Amino acid sequence: MNILRKIEQHIEEWLLVIIGSVMTSVIFLQVVMRETGNSLSWSEELGRYCFIWLVYIGISYGVKKQRHIKVDVLLILLKDKWKVVLSLFANLLFLIFAALVVYYGTDISRNLLELGQKSPALQVEMGLVYMAAPIGMGLTVIRLIQNMYNQVLMLLGKKSMDVADERERIVEEEEGMTDDSRDSIR
Repeated sequence: MNILRKIEQHIEEWLLVIIGSVMTSVIFLQVVMRETGNSLSWSEELGRYCFIWLVYIGISYGVKKQRHIKVDVLLILLKDKWKVVLSLFANLLFLIFAALVVYYGTDISRNLLELGQKSPALQVEMGLVYMAAPIGMGLTVIRLIQNMYNQVLMLLGKKSMDVADERERIVEEEEGMTDDSRDSIR
């Protein structure tokens, strides 16, 4: 059970580090090879596919950390309870969108796997590349449901209100960094 909890808490981070490392290494290798007069035919393609996977896994990570792109103008104007209600509504809309991407992305990926289309340089099934969308958005769906569950608990009073908008989070981080620097001076 402890292993499953650790996976649930860190799966996006681990995937992002692994895929990002592969992408960076391959692109670095390609630069070095070009400088020596040789070029790798597959490195640009692998770097591109890693970047695609990074984007979709990164969406899930952003939702998990509640740092996804959003407009905080209305959140600044609202009180705590209404901030939660608005965030819950926004997450519901995002959940619908993510579920549609999972549904249609899976369909497209399945069709490409059935056709057997392969990438030019790596000869990887293109359906596997296209699986980035449904897998990444599937993780996003899970994270959205977790966030919405916590928001409902906040509305019911069973969990403390954590409704800081982005501006408030930045101020808190800056204050935390200032406090840390003061502590290290003493």
